[in-house]
Amino acid sequence: MTAQQSETAEGADPGLLKERVARVLDTARTRTSTLTTCVDDHDLITQHSPLMSPLVWDLAHIANQEELWLLRAVGGREAMRPEIDPIYDAFEHPRAARPTLPLLPPAEARGYADEVRGRVLDLLEGTALHGTELLTAGFAFGMIAQHEQQHDETMLITHQLRRGPAALTAPPPGPAPADALRLPAEVLVPGGPFTMGTGTEPWALDNERPAHQVDLAPFYLDTTPVTCGDYLRFIEDGGYREPRWWDPRGWAMVRELTLAAPLFWTNEGGQWLRRCFGVVEPVRPDEPVLHVSWYEADAYARWAGRRLPTEAEWEKAARHDPDTDRSRRYPWGDTDPTPAHANLGQRHLRPAPAGSYPEGASPHGIRQLIGDVWEWTASDFLPYPGFRAFPYREYSEVFFGPEYKVLRGGSFAVDPVACRGTFRNWDYPIRRQIFAGFRTARDADPAEVL
Repeated sequence: MTAQQSETAEGADPGLLKERVARVLDTARTRTSTLTTCVDDHDLITQHSPLMSPLVWDLAHIANQEELWLLRAVGGREAMRPEIDPIYDAFEHPRAARPTLPLLPPAEARGYADEVRGRVLDLLEGTALHGTELLTAGFAFGMIAQHEQQHDETMLITHQLRRGPAALTAPPPGPAPADALRLPAEVLVPGGPFTMGTGTEPWALDNERPAHQVDLAPFYLDTTPVTCGDYLRFIEDGGYREPRWWDPRGWAMVRELTLAAPLFWTNEGGQWLRRCFGVVEPVRPDEPVLHVSWYEADAYARWAGRRLPTEAEWEKAARHDPDTDRSRRYPWGDTDPTPAHANLGQRHLRPAPAGSYPEGASPHGIRQLIGDVWEWTASDFLPYPGFRAFPYREYSEVFFGPEYKVLRGGSFAVDPVACRGTFRNWDYPIRRQIFAGFRTARDADPAEVL
């Protein structure tokens, strides 16, 4: 049974759908617990970087959003603690200011989260998952599971920024498959129309909708993400010293911050090292490069004589099946991700070597489009034609504009519930702490296509 057929079946069988809702909520909460119990209370209340919230803020915010949308909006319940709503409103207080707020202490935040979750599971048991837009196919519950997983990724970023001994451990990904070194550097994606976005994915968020036709010229796309070894060649060729490769705003950032390499990299005695969740280790040349801003990705692409792919090009490469002329949910098809398809769900704390996961390849043979690293695209974060904000403007609409660049594909820190071929992420082009890398593209010469 495909994932889409499974969704339909679950929609027809309330019991199956409720089991899935309970499962994804539990998966998210287990991960939240791991991220907030592996350090002591001092670490939970500390702001490890002005770019991020204290971990205890994220914990209570997760619970507060769950209460707002499930207990109040869906269940019609009275507010449990209305006085804390403004404290955990992400739009009321910038991250840098959140340590100054009267935050719930760790034990109280955990107790609040546990109580909310217990009431939500009771609500789920007695609620029909149909009849309103929020309830259809369990959308509100799926939205909350995705929200928690997104904050879990945010908390994992905080763990990476945190100084001190390692608090998290995970096995490394396996070695690259035997054919990784024989892969072509790039793959031709034919031109023509394809369906971008979705109108059928039950838990898709508003910015992924509606499905619409996009017609693209043929282009070439890297078979794998740009690796650390690739990026080292850019560094060693003076990439951070040559303004001609840089967008002027990026060059200003390089000069202001005296950048010379990706975030968390240092050069000691001629050897490049990086800090990875409290462990300092040599940079691994075969892994996708990580912790680079959009400006760095764009500069590398220019240096390489290439460019970043547009968001539409990325999605066509990841979803379009030329044999059936339909758009898949994932590069490999419609089935949900497994460990054989992609590096997702914090199973590992790093990207897998370039060329990994051949079972997750697209019809064109492009690998690692899902998982490992978020991939910067050339595109601004803008609404699709016919966009409608749902269930609230602040999820997507307030961010539309040229200030934000789109990232696609997810990273090793993303859970499958919050990652699919249509999922859109966005951030400022200066951001380096996020788990972002990239791949490059180039226009196809018409003579090459014939």
